[in-house]
Amino acid sequence: MRNGAIPLSRRIAATQAGRPPRQIKLHLLQLRWSSTTVGSRSWSTPLAKTIAEAIEATGPISIAAYMRQCLTSPQGGYYTTTRAETSSDQFGSKGDFITSPEICQVFGELVAIWFVTEWMAQGRRRGGVQLIEVGPGRGTLMDDMLRTIATFKELAASIEGVYLVEAGDGLREKQRRVLCGDNQEMVKTQMGWRCVSRYEGIPVFWVQDINLLPKDEEKAKMPFIIAHEFFDALPIHAFESQHPASETEAKTSSSLVDSAGKRLLAPTRRSTSTSVPSSSSTTPRTNNQWRELLVTPTPKPSSASPLSTQAEIDSTPEFQLALSKTSTRSSLLLPESSPRYQALKSQAGSSIEISPDSLRYIADFARRIGGEKRAPNNVNRSERTTTPITSPPPGSKISSGAALIIDYGPSSTVPLNSLRGIKNHKRVSPFSEPGLVDLSADVDFTALAEGAVQASGGVEVWGPVEQGDFLGALGGAERVGMLIQGLEKGVDVGRSGRGGGLEEKKRVLMGSWKRLVEKGGGGMGRIYKVLAILPEAGGKRVPVGFGGGVEGS
Repeated sequence: MRNGAIPLSRRIAATQAGRPPRQIKLHLLQLRWSSTTVGSRSWSTPLAKTIAEAIEATGPISIAAYMRQCLTSPQGGYYTTTRAETSSDQFGSKGDFITSPEICQVFGELVAIWFVTEWMAQGRRRGGVQLIEVGPGRGTLMDDMLRTIATFKELAASIEGVYLVEAGDGLREKQRRVLCGDNQEMVKTQMGWRCVSRYEGIPVFWVQDINLLPKDEEKAKMPFIIAHEFFDALPIHAFESQHPASETEAKTSSSLVDSAGKRLLAPTRRSTSTSVPSSSSTTPRTNNQWRELLVTPTPKPSSASPLSTQAEIDSTPEFQLALSKTSTRSSLLLPESSPRYQALKSQAGSSIEISPDSLRYIADFARRIGGEKRAPNNVNRSERTTTPITSPPPGSKISSGAALIIDYGPSSTVPLNSLRGIKNHKRVSPFSEPGLVDLSADVDFTALAEGAVQASGGVEVWGPVEQGDFLGALGGAERVGMLIQGLEKGVDVGRSGRGGGLEEKKRVLMGSWKRLVEKGGGGMGRIYKVLAILPEAGGKRVPVGFGGGVEGS
């Protein structure tokens, strides 16, 4: 679910020595499938065969359906398969990717401090505080957060529980060990599982879906929600604007993708406003239609072909993208959900990606913070974050809490052609080895912001800002300095004090911090963005990290 902190300029598939990237045609969908397509070939994983059999039975599937199977299928999904005790998990240097909390403990500490500042600014509530994390990985981020929050005794005493949304049994067990220790067992509950953490006896609850979290029926909760590298792993649908008359032409002039599934010759038009983009080479047409990109099996490679080496045959992805010849239910509905997408429809070849699951989650976040009252449909994001609303009607939720979304993707444009695969810290085709390769796509931050303010009239959205700026504003450099002083004095400073001699520890700490905030080279400071959802305040209170200072201290 990660991009491995690869700069955007380097997000291309690695080429074979002395060979150009493999090019695979993006075909228009064929209507007939051979009954021997699946049974006559071997597949890299059992899940690959399962997906192929489903396609053979019912036809090509959406990218969203493919991603959902690859990542969360009970039969071999990337995150839901329990790995052997001796096997490394998906995270860290021995896994497929490494995340900010694994790189440096300062990241989780600063995220905790941000929530502390929100708790202070919103009146220091003495009870009913909920810490909610979606996609908690190993539990490293929440562990660093709890260790930090435990030093703020008043806030720690106000927390009713930590709620983790986790679908994988194996990852849930790792989270238990990190947060609760080896001596604490998980107990089955009506909504999921429960355990007592190592920090101030705060209970930890697990659920498999955010809908299973307790609802705030009494309107007395203060939810603090963190979603770090979560939205990039949610399934996407991809669409391309086509003029009906161009479909015959497309049969002989197909777009191309490389060996990692990246489109090579597709137009890369992005929407930066609600105005219709212009193009010197394409005439806008009002009767264009959206066509969905669907997943189909690739033809079975033949070792008898004199033009293919065995290595090329073995490396050929088992699935490919194909452009639907007709409208799908999703192509009729999803691109019409926002003026940002509608503005691109008139330009044939325009591409967009939409994640309905992301909108479902962001709406849940917003309603937990701001209540169920929906914002007017004719109010745009900029107006909602600067114009106060009237007092909520009697019985409605008093807005409280906050959500922090940290992920990668464009700040304001519509993502396109961003589906990627990661394995062993390398970019690979997202259409190979289903269940063994992590899949992710860029996050549409503007869509998240619009979704939040449309779901609840009691919230406003700030950002996105770049991760480097956000962490710097929270005092990250000063915190690193304090840790170095602690190392020199032999004080326990947490994970940064483990392994190696003093100078090695200092070198690793400084290097990991720089990786989080630097905006060039392999740094994550620009690629990753931060978005905040807060109670509606008419834009009058600017949160820390977004240009504001600490309030309520």
